[in-house]
Amino acid sequence: MKLISSDFKKPVKLKIENLDDLWYLNQLIDTNDIVSGKTFRKIKIGKEGERKQTIVKKPVFLKIKVEKLEFSKHSNVLRISGTVTEAPEDIALGSYHTFNVEENTIIKIQKENWLHYQIEKIKEASAETKSKILVCVHDREEAYFALIKKYGFDILSSIKGNVTKKADLEKIESKFYKDIIKQLEEYDKRHGLNKIILASPAFWKEDLMKELNNQDLKKKILLATCSDVGENGINEVLRRPETSEALKQDRISKEMRHVEELLEEISKNNLASYGLEETKNAVGAGAVRTLLLTDEFIQKKREENVYEEIETMIKNADSSKGNVIIVSSEHEAGKKLNGLGGIGAILRYKIS
Repeated sequence: MKLISSDFKKPVKLKIENLDDLWYLNQLIDTNDIVSGKTFRKIKIGKEGERKQTIVKKPVFLKIKVEKLEFSKHSNVLRISGTVTEAPEDIALGSYHTFNVEENTIIKIQKENWLHYQIEKIKEASAETKSKILVCVHDREEAYFALIKKYGFDILSSIKGNVTKKADLEKIESKFYKDIIKQLEEYDKRHGLNKIILASPAFWKEDLMKELNNQDLKKKILLATCSDVGENGINEVLRRPETSEALKQDRISKEMRHVEELLEEISKNNLASYGLEETKNAVGAGAVRTLLLTDEFIQKKREENVYEEIETMIKNADSSKGNVIIVSSEHEAGKKLNGLGGIGAILRYKIS
């Protein structure tokens, strides 16, 4: 995300550069915010009822008061809908319009009041570059490759070895390791990787490293241990202490640490609350040190038209110097938090 103008007392101007930026915006834009930018609007040419009347898409500059947001990382578009507050003369004020925000879109966002966590998230998104960390989990039969993203991770591909011929097992494993190395080299070239986390159960990762002659690639590899492969193995690797240093600047790792801290406090029956009512009471008491919400929880409340209550909670937590963390539902930490109702809090002190 490129922050073009950063005076938060005025409309903030942003350029969307990738899919991760859309994820950020979906969490930061609230109902009643004013969003403006160039867009396309269907315009009727000709008088009403005339046979030659046509409808064309015309580029226009509009301002809308936000009512609804829809985001899917699979469609690569954030849809921001609301009523028109400023427009050319041929467009009625109060009519409905939707901005389709995608890569290279430039928009302005105006809020009545920017919260501290929102400003920090905007600055974080504009400062971060595209993730360049790859995770490869494998055993002697299959391997999975995943690119770490701000909103979770994307599994790029998987490959399988042939282990049916037991007599030639060592030879088959060697060929399979070479196939994995070839794939790693291809992804390194394509994404310009800074770090590769190579993980496996048992000793297979060490065996693979014996086959690796590419010294430049070797320097980027951090070894880790996992008990499984596939998506479960990747989630396990992201929690391993061997990877915390490589991922400490990555949002997903931070979210996992916060959720794990919440779960630990819950297990000790100590400084934690979870679920909407319990967390709302904690916020009201000014006891919240860290407020955790999943993006899925926020989206659900928006769809149910009850997000104002959640927005008030976030504002109150922010104003009492609480840390507000929006957790992606795309990875294990988000799924765990969703299992607790999608919202929870780490407390400064116990409340009755």
